[in-house]
Amino acid sequence: MSGDEAEVPVTAEPVAAPPALGEPMDLMTALQLVLRKSLAHGGLTRGLHEAAKVIEKHAAQLCVLAEDCDQADYVKLVKSLCAEHNVNLMTIPSAKTLGEWSGLCKIDSEGKARKVVGCSCVVVKDFGEDTEGLHVVQEYVKSH
Repeated sequence: MSGDEAEVPVTAEPVAAPPALGEPMDLMTALQLVLRKSLAHGGLTRGLHEAAKVIEKHAAQLCVLAEDCDQADYVKLVKSLCAEHNVNLMTIPSAKTLGEWSGLCKIDSEGKARKVVGCSCVVVKDFGEDTEGLHVVQEYVKSH
């Protein structure tokens, strides 16, 4: 990359604080926590090529797909792979948000995400720790 390119700041959603005890956790916050735990434990794959390999090996537990992916073939391939191999599929509105949650960004000194790269597909092969967020996501998957 040349030095004369302008850096475009990406406005990222603020990281939601975990809800107080006794307060139910919403699905997006729970999914964010699950993805971060999975990333920390090395159980997260990002991108179509890696995701397809994990799904084909029957190692995938959850697939997350961005709704704003503009390539119809990409979406069709991921959905059909998940259906064929009985992998749970969830959708999230923004690829930039999915990229941030899956670690495709730089964190500045203030704790804000910078240089966020969009990611259209993420596959969880290891959830890591058993958390409240994981229970919320699993309940959502069972009901849909």
